[in-house]
This record gives sequence, structure tokens and C-alpha cells, in this order.
Amino acid sequence: MPIRHCIVHLIEKKPDGSPAVLHARDSELAESQALENLLADLNDSYNAKQGKAWGLFQEESGAYPFSGWLNAYLEGARDFAAFSRQAVEHLKTLMEESNLSTGGHVLFAHYQQGMTEYLVIALLHHSEGVTVTDSLDVAPAKHLDLAQLHLAARINLSEWKNNQQSKQYISFIKGKNGKKVSDYFRDFIGCREGIDAPGETRTLLKAFSDFVESEDLAEEAAREKTSALVDYASTQARLGAPIALEELSGLIDEEHPRAFFEHIRNKDYGLSPEIPPDKRTLNQFRRFTGRAEGLSISFEAHLLGSRVEYDEEHDTLTIRQLPSQLKDQLQRRKDKQ
Repeated sequence: MPIRHCIVHLIEKKPDGSPAVLHARDSELAESQALENLLADLNDSYNAKQGKAWGLFQEESGAYPFSGWLNAYLEGARDFAAFSRQAVEHLKTLMEESNLSTGGHVLFAHYQQGMTEYLVIALLHHSEGVTVTDSLDVAPAKHLDLAQLHLAARINLSEWKNNQQSKQYISFIKGKNGKKVSDYFRDFIGCREGIDAPGETRTLLKAFSDFVESEDLAEEAAREKTSALVDYASTQARLGAPIALEELSGLIDEEHPRAFFEHIRNKDYGLSPEIPPDKRTLNQFRRFTGRAEGLSISFEAHLLGSRVEYDEEHDTLTIRQLPSQLKDQLQRRKDKQ
């Protein structure tokens, strides 16, 4: 993962309305193993985050100037350090207008992964810890807490420049439970949601369920195809990459690699060739589970409608072909009565 440019600035800000103070770095960070490790860990943490949104830039304006500054940097009109300085000063201003915001170290990194270039921007915070020194004393120590990554965005620069129709070249972390604390960071980037990742993922899974039903597959074959879909989609989510429908179709059925893709096209589900995966929706698709008052039920999603029937009106679940181990236990119980 070659790092082209990287820099870190510091904004000191408390969530009490007090003025923010910017400590800007003048030059880029030098290449080092520590920097490579930091960016790798940051990407891992970012990819693992649930609740991300996918979108595109707002039209450049006085309220949303970031895309213009970024374009000027990419066109060579200003260097990376100057671009990041201009951007972080704008972020500082928006922080001061948001009483809920807190400061931190602001990282800008332009890097390449495969043939694709990215820009990641993240607000980083430290956690207090302890360490054992060379003299075997215990001393306080600070470390970057990437597990608590709440404000970050990643821009696919290659897609932004080469695909004018794309509505998903930016991803960013959304505030939990509708909190507005992250709105100023979204406005700083100047992006808006272009694709509903949970909705797109649900549509894909609905298309898959319809496909399995139309093919009248045996239970084992349906299970294998379900695992292939979920494993691939989960891997893409972990890598921060989209689900490519043609690639997925080939993994689901190697003998007829375009069968699922053509099913999606013929039924007109309205899916783009590539969609962002939503981890929460995928996790719910693999299994249905529930537990209450001594009762625990869990079954694979593809069994619903075949071996498992749900009657919403009567609030009942009918299970056919019980596992032999369960039947043996029930029979022994009956014999003792």
C-alpha cells in the first residue's frame, strides 16, 4: 500500500464552546514503518466500522469548498501540505460552530491500493495507558485509540475522476442513533449520501432468495450458495470494497457464472453493477436467531419457507424435519411420562 503523501495536524477543542486552537504541521511526514503500520491499522478499523454511509460530493460552493481544494491539489496547483492546511483550517472553523465537537489529531493520507488511489481523513484520539520502561518501572503512556474511530471519511480518487456517474466514491462514518455530532465532519468533506447501503444489500439478498426459489435448489445446494454469497460480501466489507455483481454471480454458480447476474438484470431489481455491502444486514441474513424465557431458536435463512414456516398473524413458527438429536431427547422425555 504505497503512501504518496501523509500529514497530521492537531486541533485543540473542548465541547464547551471555547475557541479551537490549530497546531498545523508545515511539512509532510517522512516514510517509515511506523507510518505504514498506522495507516494499515487505521484502514482495518475503518473497514470494520458498521453504520458507514456512501455518497458523493455536494456541488462545490462557499459552504462546500473541500472538493475544489482537493481537485486543485490533484491537478498540481498546490502541494499536499498546503492543501491539508487549507482543509484543516476549514475543519477548525466548523468545529467551533459545533458545540458538541471535540478536537484531536487530524490525519490526511493519500495512498494507493492496487490500481486505485484513495484519500483518507480521520480525526484521531488518544487513550491513557501504562507501559513498562527499559528500567522496569511502570509509567503512564498514551496511544492512538483506533478502536474509537468515530469521525473519518475515505474518498476513492480514481472513481471520482474516472466515473462521473458514480454516487458512491465517498464513504464516511455516520453518527450513531441519529446523533448530530458528526454532521459538521460530513459538511467539512462536503458530501451527501448517494446510495443506501443497507437498502441495496437487502435488495441483493431479496434477489438471491428469489433466485434460489426459482432454481428449485436442493437444501445442500442452497446452503452452499448462501455461504458463497455471505462469505464474499463479508470479505468485501472487511476490505472496504464494493460487491461486484458479476464476480459474485460467478462465485455462486461456477457452471453457470452469469445465471444470478442475468436473474438480477431480467427482474430489474434496480441494482448498480457494484454496491457497498452493509455488514449488519449480511449478519442478519446468514441466520435467524432468538432467545427468551428458556427458549432458544436459530436456523439458517434459506430454510425459511421450506423447513421453517412463519405465521405472522398467529405468531407461530412451524419447523419440519426436526434434528434427530432433538427428536431422541423428546422421545426419551415422552417415554418417562
